[in-house]
Amino acid sequence: MHLNEIKRVLISVTDKKGIVEFAQGLKTFNVEILSTGGTASQLRKSGVPVTEVSDYTGFPEMMDGRLKTLHPKIHGGLLGLRDKESHMQALREHGIGLIDMVVINLYRFEDTVAKEDCTLEHAIENIDIGGPTMLRAASKNYRFVSVVTDPEDYLKILAEMKQTGGRISETTNFELAKKTFQLTARYDGAISNYLGLLSGGSTEKRAFPDTFSFQFAKAQDLRYGENPHQKAAFYRERDPRLSALSNARQLQGKELSYNNIMDSDAAWQIVSDIPLPGVVIIKHANPCGAATSAGDMAEAFRKAMAGDPVSAFGGIVALNRPVDKKAAEELVKTFFEVIIAPGFAADAVKLLETKQNVRVLQIPETCTLRSAGYDFRRVMGGLLVQDRDGKDFDIRKAKVVTKRAPTEAEYQALDFAWRVVKHVKSNAIVYTTKDQLVGVGAGQMSRVDSVKIAKMKAILPTSGCVLGSDAFFPFRDGLDMAAEAGISAVIEPGGSLKDDEVIRAADEHNMAMIFTGIRHFKH
Repeated sequence: MHLNEIKRVLISVTDKKGIVEFAQGLKTFNVEILSTGGTASQLRKSGVPVTEVSDYTGFPEMMDGRLKTLHPKIHGGLLGLRDKESHMQALREHGIGLIDMVVINLYRFEDTVAKEDCTLEHAIENIDIGGPTMLRAASKNYRFVSVVTDPEDYLKILAEMKQTGGRISETTNFELAKKTFQLTARYDGAISNYLGLLSGGSTEKRAFPDTFSFQFAKAQDLRYGENPHQKAAFYRERDPRLSALSNARQLQGKELSYNNIMDSDAAWQIVSDIPLPGVVIIKHANPCGAATSAGDMAEAFRKAMAGDPVSAFGGIVALNRPVDKKAAEELVKTFFEVIIAPGFAADAVKLLETKQNVRVLQIPETCTLRSAGYDFRRVMGGLLVQDRDGKDFDIRKAKVVTKRAPTEAEYQALDFAWRVVKHVKSNAIVYTTKDQLVGVGAGQMSRVDSVKIAKMKAILPTSGCVLGSDAFFPFRDGLDMAAEAGISAVIEPGGSLKDDEVIRAADEHNMAMIFTGIRHFKH
């Protein structure tokens, strides 16, 4: 195995976490350290001797720091091939020394432009030129140069040097170079996305950039995709703030499958939309159970199960409050593929451990960002990109279009129905009480069929329930069928050419109906 001795290191970091300790560790191998600006100052204050890059190159830093590392003595020392005599001869002739390691990390450009007061001028000034240039040069020459961009790698680097007497293997260098090119690709992609939102230097942003670049990190390979003959992997966003499956910690159980991830994501999105203590049970991307209860998660779970206990078997359960022992006692009575919650009491964990195959996921409570970025949908030859459907809506502001306004109890039920129907595959219809999902009609070609199926699937009584519809009723037949099921109130977007006909039907059946003006198609 080829090993490279580390004699000279260039350090210039934005994220200074752990850099002093790393530099101190490097000095134990008699390494010469070159540095710039704030990094050099911090290292000196900590007693680590450094040489300023400007002193090393003999060329002063200028143009407000725009020009400091773009020099042949830096890039020649990074790019020179140690096993090619013509390269080494050129370095000797021009007095260029070798640089064996660069330690550089880049400030997240996304964070700069995310600030409300960020101007185009400020964004441009925060585009790093020297850093990415050195990273790319060193990574291109990975056989001889180590490129360290992640503070999490400092201890591993020092451990290898300790084991090898101050050397780093080519194998390690390759992995570091790969990681570096992924970093510079993300960095350039963020700049491209930002500039692509602007036109002619204007600060007025378009909704979407001219070209779209986005980077996901592979979390795991999956056994297969939706079906056994399909290969698959799970990639995640890097934002640690997202309240999402990508940041979940698996406490027990087998590895997640492709379908587990799809259904778990659907379950967590729905339960996160419910403000009260709630439970949602998902089967094949649609809810078969959902309920709330004032602080008692066991009771919320029992009510969710009661909606469709047959479909719930082998499903995914998501709870929006921590699981206590009482709730866990209920959960272990039925087989579920996955259980998701923001926390689990110690005695609840012990109970769930008796179901070894059940995958238990915890979404850290520190992950508070519910909706961010874009939704993607791949189509053959292209990509559909849209904002997330995260629009909050106060149903008290919905338009009452019938002679009878909803009662207070009906308003509560309509609010619950509207939160749930948003996550059901279109054409979507739900029957609910104020705290329980009673019937679901999902993914039908006609809305009246969804109304029919919601009644057919209902195990609990539908009389007195409310109805939520993700889009308008094109004809009155859906309302007539809902009346046969005993529906007392309806929430829907409105906007049909035959709204008047639909409203008359609701009035004839003494239903209250409100229009939101917001559609929630989910294909």
